[in-house]
Amino acid sequence: MALPAILMKLVDVVLHVQNYLQPLAQQYGGWLYALLFLVIFCETGLVIMPFLPGDSLLFATGAFASTGWLSVWLLWGLLCVAAILGDSMNYWIGQRISKSWFTHDSAFFRKSHLDKTECFYEKHGKKTIVLARFIPIVRTLAPCVAGMAGMHYKTFITYNVVGGVAWVSLFLFGGYLFGSTPLVQRNFGIVIIGIIIVSLLPVVWEFVKHRKRA
Repeated sequence: MALPAILMKLVDVVLHVQNYLQPLAQQYGGWLYALLFLVIFCETGLVIMPFLPGDSLLFATGAFASTGWLSVWLLWGLLCVAAILGDSMNYWIGQRISKSWFTHDSAFFRKSHLDKTECFYEKHGKKTIVLARFIPIVRTLAPCVAGMAGMHYKTFITYNVVGGVAWVSLFLFGGYLFGSTPLVQRNFGIVIIGIIIVSLLPVVWEFVKHRKRA
């Protein structure tokens, strides 16, 4: 499959992820829990996978759980664990790699993303581990930067747990409570775009301030 086709498919999955959950539940049953766990773990735990859906998947999964196909409390427990373990994996990766590995852009990673994450980290310090949970791309890179910077693991895991539980709870239960309403269902793609835009606002704001200072 050509790269443009792959990108279009990825965009479709992100914007209409709710359309894929019921067929997967019908086909795989309880294994859907494992699949969702894996996606959240990889999105937060593998530094080369910031493109995987995070916020949108949690919101859509919460909305789908409200139909009775899945247990929202089992999802909450599993996905909180996935998010916490994912960030811990990323922290471990950061401890063992060198920044020199990221001197050039690649198909999966742009050096500018690492630079922005480092600036965000320098500005907000330890709180970055919590705040970054709500910002796509930065969410995937922040634990790696914390590992590179040598943050003590006891400090990291404290903020990691707080951020992971807050992130999963906000979007999962937000979807569970509001995702099944007729208004949201009719405009699900728009809602997902809105979530993505709101999540990216801190990055845009930091970029604008940086350009003004420059």
